[in-house]
Amino acid sequence: MIITFGSINLDITFPLDHMPKPGETVLGKTFLMNPGGKGANQALAAACAGADTAMVGMVGDDGFAEEALCLLKEYEVDLSQLGKSDLPTGCASIWVDQGAENSIAVASGANLSAKSTQVPDSWLTPDNRLLIQMETPIEENWKLIRRAHEKGCPVTLNVAPARYVPLDILKMIDLLIVNEGEARTIADGLDIDSEKVTRLPRYLAEKFGMKSVLTMGGAGSIFFSPDGGISTPALPIAPIDTTAAGDTFVGYLGAMLVAGKDMEEALRYASVGAGLCCMKAGSQSSVPIIEDVEAKLSSLPASKVIK
Repeated sequence: MIITFGSINLDITFPLDHMPKPGETVLGKTFLMNPGGKGANQALAAACAGADTAMVGMVGDDGFAEEALCLLKEYEVDLSQLGKSDLPTGCASIWVDQGAENSIAVASGANLSAKSTQVPDSWLTPDNRLLIQMETPIEENWKLIRRAHEKGCPVTLNVAPARYVPLDILKMIDLLIVNEGEARTIADGLDIDSEKVTRLPRYLAEKFGMKSVLTMGGAGSIFFSPDGGISTPALPIAPIDTTAAGDTFVGYLGAMLVAGKDMEEALRYASVGAGLCCMKAGSQSSVPIIEDVEAKLSSLPASKVIK
């Protein structure tokens, strides 16, 4: 099972001709309202990939909650440990320009009430995988990672949005996933050259014996473990909206690893899933199902082993 501890939001997306400058108003034609939040996006992606999935987090006692949870319910994600907060359901305003780049402002709301104790010890087993991001209270993340480590449950930490990760926590992570900006934050925390982020996965593998993935958008991803590295290309596409692409990558990767696939194959599923996500506007509504991903696997160029 994939256990996702993280944020649950309602996303309001504005397609715009260009990003507003300070003091500028940009008029758009319409908007999209979509369930979102990095935690919920990753849980949905894992469920779409065929994994038994649980989502643990908090929503408010308001009308946004039902909208934020609708797709998780549709894909039968386990919400038994979901909590209800006095704070409003999290909400994100997403601006997407004609080049498919986005800027996001988030009101965390109920996500700030999430507690690591919501995840039962009985779920933290070696056969399951815990997915954590950085949109819930940071100390609750660290408490949960420590518990999972003690129980032998592998942890995937997606350092999004970028935050400092203490050294003792890094040593408890099974798999670290970062984009280039997030990699710089990790590198700065380790006092290594943050201008050469493509070297970070190899450094983490050699220094801490850990597995890590650096995602680079259209340039694909780089993975390293103590056993070596893999360069996985991106799916050749013309993106429409990159929102939730990173979360789709994380969710698909976790689901494929729980399903028993090796890292090279799991990375290919994740890369295709993220690419297809970019072909639709919106957040969770753009996450592809497993059948669509498998149909496009042959379109992905070959991966390369890195010595």
